[in-house]
Amino acid sequence: MEEKGLTALYWLAALIIGMILLAVTGYIFFRGFEVINLDFILNKPGAGGKTGGILTPILGTLYTTLGALLTAVPVGIGTAIYLEEYARRQNFFAYLVNLTSETLAGIPSIVYGLFGFVFFVLYLDLGWSIISGSLTLAIMILPTITRTAQEAILAVPREYRENSLALGASRWQTVSRIVLPSAIPGIMTGIILSVGRAVGETAALILTAGSSLGMPESLADPARTMSVHLYILAMEGLSMPRAFGTALVIVVIVLIINFLANWSMRRLSRSGRFE
Repeated sequence: MEEKGLTALYWLAALIIGMILLAVTGYIFFRGFEVINLDFILNKPGAGGKTGGILTPILGTLYTTLGALLTAVPVGIGTAIYLEEYARRQNFFAYLVNLTSETLAGIPSIVYGLFGFVFFVLYLDLGWSIISGSLTLAIMILPTITRTAQEAILAVPREYRENSLALGASRWQTVSRIVLPSAIPGIMTGIILSVGRAVGETAALILTAGSSLGMPESLADPARTMSVHLYILAMEGLSMPRAFGTALVIVVIVLIINFLANWSMRRLSRSGRFE
């Protein structure tokens, strides 16, 4: 009887979460669908965003996200490899790196934005630019990539390493040819989830990438991302229909990203690598 009651509570909790998700996405879809068309997606904004489309915010989001990934992915995966394959468990430096990663994961995004503004925009004199926004985003998503890569590497059976080393392979050959290929699905899941966070980030990018509606021509140019565009349209009351249209595009992108993450995790579970 007790087990049935707990099962019912679990189902109720899942139902409430599903209803909240449907309510939020349904309302955004209902309000934003009226402005969604090819012109809205492919045209530049005009008159401060009150007219036109969201082409430049889409490109701004793409550029800053790609820049963040190109910076954070190699560093995050390299850190995970060091911590799990090379560092000793009692190594103080490894403990310090793990502690730093966990601390960074809990810092609010506005604090990252303030740091990026002071360090990248002012101190390094990069100004409000794509590169400043990308570097700030890279620091934000680095803990997620590092932690998921660590878990994926840990999930690779120890026998794989032992057999490879017993056959005469070096440590690096074992890591690069045995461990990493087996851990790729889990690493990709972390990268996909990091993309979802980067796409939806607002506070940090307002302070570092700026909010220019102009078409960026280089990494030194400012750019407005979709989340920043949504914030400005809504808070300044420029165009609520276009704000909801932008929100709908963001929601669709985030849903696709989460679907890809869950799909890759299911494939990983079927392969037995997390068992």
